[in-house]
Amino acid sequence: MLRRDLLAAGAAATSLGGIGRAFAAPAKVLRAAFVTAETGFDPIQVSDASSLTVIGLIFEAPLVFDELALPALLKPLTAAALPEVSADFKRFVFTIRAGIYFADDPVFKGRPRELTAADYVYSIKRLYDPAVKTERLYQLENAQVLGLSELRKAALAARTPFPYDKEVAGLRTLDRYRFEVRLGTPTPRFANIFAAPATTGAVAREVIEAYADDTMAHPVGTGPYRLAEWRRSSRIVLERNPRFRDLRFSGVSPPGDAGAAIVARELAGQRLPLVDRIEVAVIEESQPRWLAFLGGEIDTVRLPPSFAPIAMPGGQLAPYLAKRGVHARQTLGASVSHTFFNFDDPQVGGYTPVKVALRRAIALGYDNAADVRLLYNGQAVPAQSMIAPHNIGYDPALKTEMSQASPARANALLDLYGYARGSDGWRRHPDGKALQLRRASSQDQRSRQLNELWQKRMTAIGLRMVFEVAPFGELIKRSLAGQLQMWGFNWSEGPDGEFYLGLAYGPNADQSNDARFRLPAFDTLYERQAVMPDGPERLAVMREATKLMLAYMPYIAHVHPIDTDLSHAQVRHLIRHPFKSSWWHFTDITAAH
Repeated sequence: MLRRDLLAAGAAATSLGGIGRAFAAPAKVLRAAFVTAETGFDPIQVSDASSLTVIGLIFEAPLVFDELALPALLKPLTAAALPEVSADFKRFVFTIRAGIYFADDPVFKGRPRELTAADYVYSIKRLYDPAVKTERLYQLENAQVLGLSELRKAALAARTPFPYDKEVAGLRTLDRYRFEVRLGTPTPRFANIFAAPATTGAVAREVIEAYADDTMAHPVGTGPYRLAEWRRSSRIVLERNPRFRDLRFSGVSPPGDAGAAIVARELAGQRLPLVDRIEVAVIEESQPRWLAFLGGEIDTVRLPPSFAPIAMPGGQLAPYLAKRGVHARQTLGASVSHTFFNFDDPQVGGYTPVKVALRRAIALGYDNAADVRLLYNGQAVPAQSMIAPHNIGYDPALKTEMSQASPARANALLDLYGYARGSDGWRRHPDGKALQLRRASSQDQRSRQLNELWQKRMTAIGLRMVFEVAPFGELIKRSLAGQLQMWGFNWSEGPDGEFYLGLAYGPNADQSNDARFRLPAFDTLYERQAVMPDGPERLAVMREATKLMLAYMPYIAHVHPIDTDLSHAQVRHLIRHPFKSSWWHFTDITAAH
């Protein structure tokens, strides 16, 4: 896909009749860094954290999770209220506020463009368009939005453009500001999808059609910021959206969180966003990113784990940083680091006891505690399953083999199932064929360290492992195409564990189910819990589904990272919420740079 390397702010200013010049020298600039390169800014086509952070500042879904509250609190954003929901959880009606406008763009020919219900209908239909590659379609297909899957199948069969203008029973506008969603199956938590700007963020149809060949570089939304500059994999600049409405902060702090309570008190009623411009540098290597923070080139940084011993010794901010006015906030994130096995791969895939034994041996051979110690420097906790903290279904008391590495047991399991060592010392398949593990990897230093740990641990149990190195964005594409044998990254989603169970749901293969795991018994449990209201009965079904994931091992859950954000003295109110991709809109800078 073609992307423009630079979106000139000057061109945008020309189209706005002078509005852009008002922001030529903004009073407040927040400077930050991404640890991985972005892939682009078309909401439904991206899944990397860097792109999602930007998308969350440009596009808006009807609902939003409260800026501070835990457990997660759903509230209106562009919607006038929470949706009307039928008793059987099959009908949802959203009412959008009048007077919300998209950021100016030449496509609108100088006229204000109001957000309407039809924009959300169009944006949701894009998920079903076969011409648009997305990992998020399953979230609506699993709920069976009436008529949309049939439209998609017909377009695929006929090889014709997706019929956006054809009305279906499951998704339609009721009037200018109301739209209705009807489902074929009860989906009690369906409203959560409408708090995800990358899934249900509103795009304008005329913008998508005008920039059809380059939608990644033309994000036009209703959010607090707009894209002013983009140098791919290098620099991203966001500026305040002059069309943004009067939105006030109203976060609710979690009980016992003193830092969040201060933010809630100090920001109550303040108009958002608080800074005029956000400048983001892409600095993938830890050392230059850390030096950029120490040198004052960036205002805030997520602490690289390799520097935790000198920045946060014993979990406390180092005195030399405290003297400079640096402040830290440390939280257990709602994410999980994992490795998936491609079940379509002849080396590691399959459901037979022999193949299950291989994957379980690999999991036993790897050492998550060493991962925490050597790669995260204590800035993580070993994971016991794929469900991340703060999510419904996460069990902090669960203990599994994920945290009990044992090369001895791994070797015994491989011996028992016939993975004998050849004359070269490497194990072979029980039928005598060569066995080679191929794990994909990014190009940064931390990935190289991870590869070294994998190499050492697999060598100890006689398994040969090689690494396929490529940029992160390229690996995402290859994973979606089923071309990777093994790979891993961090999944962060919420606030319900259903998402993490969905990583193993058969119909989600080609989307979030990177493992391409297809087990009818698991699918049945997943479908059961999906239609159940929250409560002990549903949690019991989720536990059974988790046990099947642990038994067949489509994923190795490694760790839950601890997020440590460091900020210089001029940065105020930077609190990362585990279920929000973006939080910079209520971060403040007390002095200009």
